[in-house]
Amino acid sequence: MIEPSLYKEVMASFPSGVTVVTALDAEGGIVGITASAFSALSLDPALVLFCPSYSSDTYPVLRASKRFAIHLLSGPQQAHAYAFASKGKDKAKAIEWTLSEQGNPLLEGATAIIECELWREYEGGDHAIVVGKVTNLILPHEPVTPMIYHRGKLGALPAFC
Repeated sequence: MIEPSLYKEVMASFPSGVTVVTALDAEGGIVGITASAFSALSLDPALVLFCPSYSSDTYPVLRASKRFAIHLLSGPQQAHAYAFASKGKDKAKAIEWTLSEQGNPLLEGATAIIECELWREYEGGDHAIVVGKVTNLILPHEPVTPMIYHRGKLGALPAFC
């Protein structure tokens, strides 16, 4: 048996990017979840995946919406990461967003945005493995510094020499 606290400590030693996945709920409001478990999956067809917890109150809404936008967060978007990592329905209360042509809520300032349709879903222990078929890609006009998550902390990726 793997001891859970040691497992978490080991996994925290691997730096990762930070994403916020957004969708619309049945009333047309924005919902979202912060996820560091994200990856490119396939080039043909273009597929990506993220892994929300089954216990998330947002997961059933994301699943029901059948489409979503994955925001690769930039360093200055820490407030977005913390807001969408919280519990409750009013996570995005103070966050501005716009609606894309594909009907996804978009957050300004990300390093990139990947719009998707739900392609497949798999069981992954206490998390779902949600696979999205990429339908649109958005890059900012000017490059921005990405956010990373490491040992429980969020921050801008330091400049490399």
